[in-house]
Amino acid sequence: MSKPVVAIVGRPNVGKSTLFNRLAGGLVAIVEDRPGVTRDRLYRDSEWLGRKFTIIDTGGIEFKNEQTSISTQMRRQAEIAIEEADVIVLVIDAQNPLTPEDEMIVQTLRRSGKPVVIAANKVEDFSKVELYEFYSLGLGEPIPISAVHGMNVGDLLDQVISYFPSEQEEEYDPDIIKIAAIGRPNVGKSSLVNALLGEERVIVSNVPGTTRDAIDSAFEHEGKHYILIDTAGMRRKGRIEELTERYSVSRSLRAVDRSDVVLMLIDGSEGVTEQDKKIAGYAHESGKGIILVVNKWDLVEKDEKTMNRFEKDIREQLGFMQYAPTLFISAKTGQRVNRLLELVDFVAEQNSTRITTATINTLVREWVHLNPPPTDKGRRLKILYITQVGVKPPTFVCFVNDPELMHFSYKRYLENQLRKSFGFEGSPIHLVVRQKDEEKE
Repeated sequence: MSKPVVAIVGRPNVGKSTLFNRLAGGLVAIVEDRPGVTRDRLYRDSEWLGRKFTIIDTGGIEFKNEQTSISTQMRRQAEIAIEEADVIVLVIDAQNPLTPEDEMIVQTLRRSGKPVVIAANKVEDFSKVELYEFYSLGLGEPIPISAVHGMNVGDLLDQVISYFPSEQEEEYDPDIIKIAAIGRPNVGKSSLVNALLGEERVIVSNVPGTTRDAIDSAFEHEGKHYILIDTAGMRRKGRIEELTERYSVSRSLRAVDRSDVVLMLIDGSEGVTEQDKKIAGYAHESGKGIILVVNKWDLVEKDEKTMNRFEKDIREQLGFMQYAPTLFISAKTGQRVNRLLELVDFVAEQNSTRITTATINTLVREWVHLNPPPTDKGRRLKILYITQVGVKPPTFVCFVNDPELMHFSYKRYLENQLRKSFGFEGSPIHLVVRQKDEEKE
């Protein structure tokens, strides 16, 4: 299940970024005593009472200056956050009376239909706080807080997480492989989804951005069950003007978070673009199994070396994804589409592979013997042992005498040896370096 999303909204200068920083556990948003400092949305993960969630900080919503480009942009960003959110925290200034802007924001929140928690901020004396006026908003009991000092923020979070879905609710059976099709607009994601499903479940159009939201389709193939998540195309931020398209990009990223295997579509007629790199990078950092799917291969003029040249270019452009297999297809004609699910099964298995500590360390001794760690100022790195601590992605902890002695090139050598010995094709590997003294139960 994807993490719930909590949006922090309100008019300018009521303490939204201060509350965001308090919940994020550090100084992330710029806090300054003047309106308009935060313009774009900021995202951070947080946790309360074991419940993990994503918080969004937004710029202040202004109506009186909505003719200015900055105010319009800030208002749009807040509207997107409201659309994304599962729960909304409305921050108001408890030291001052309600303003017409507060009332207008409340009207916007009512139209969203989302649960709203009122945070009455800037309370200095909790024994004398008066919140009667704020009850008139009709959004429930206001919760007095001091975001600067962290006072009563726990009560606020108690109320927020009460709106989250039950932790016991699992979206799908964990044995079902969840596949997310991602990529720029108009690379053929919807066509590929339809080709895999064998029916027209998703509207196909040559107009970029037709798919506005993630669409889940359950299907079965040769006795195996899958969930296919089609997502809206992602564009560079500067080109995203339409509110719904901005919203769809964030949904696409959340679809990646929900998936087991990502189909990263690349337009074979255009090659790898900068936006392709950014989208692929998000999937890589998320630790998902990844397949590079070069679509529209039927439109490419080819000779006997075209595929090899394209493959080489992909490896150069996506250097951080040397592990990802590549498949050249045409969703339109069906070329090689039948091979995709077999590759999905393989990558999903690789992403979930576990290796015993004994097996790893038998090989580690050989790796160190063949290529001893370099010295640094007379001190040599000692690899004490490596153990696997997780899957999806395969995650290893390497215990050493001093982590400062681990050069990035030697860490890469160890990662390459793990791949050479155990595969992990299509899967990122996380290798964490720790000092042996840190291993404590």
